[in-house]
Amino acid sequence: MSEPRPIRSGGCLCGAVRFTARPGPHMDVCHCGMCRRWSGGAFMGVPVTELVIEDESPLGAYASSDYGERAFCRNCGSSLFWRMRDGSAAVASLQAFDDLSGIVFAEEIFIDDKPALYSFAEDTAKLTGAEFMARMSGQEQAGG
Repeated sequence: MSEPRPIRSGGCLCGAVRFTARPGPHMDVCHCGMCRRWSGGAFMGVPVTELVIEDESPLGAYASSDYGERAFCRNCGSSLFWRMRDGSAAVASLQAFDDLSGIVFAEEIFIDDKPALYSFAEDTAKLTGAEFMARMSGQEQAGG
């Protein structure tokens, strides 16, 4: 059994929002229209557990769907997390972490929504929106 990944710190551009979390070993890139508008480009996210926000008063949240919300700093506008509204899962912006070492670019999702004007050179798994949602639906069913 492998050792758990270390807790890492991170925050927004102005420093008003600081957090700690245990990141997963890989980064995913989401090309969906909502993520591109929210982050100003493809959203580079890392699934996290044990997310603790030091002071939630400068944190804003936008309910982008019935199940998810996008959190940001109200002071500087930094995009920080996508998370389930019920608190069951969260994905933190890769760029919000203070230390990016050891995180691997593994997957692109909603590849069918990606504009033709950019692409990544890394060889990653690529899922369409339908494939990703089917996978998530299967995980929800498997998890109860």
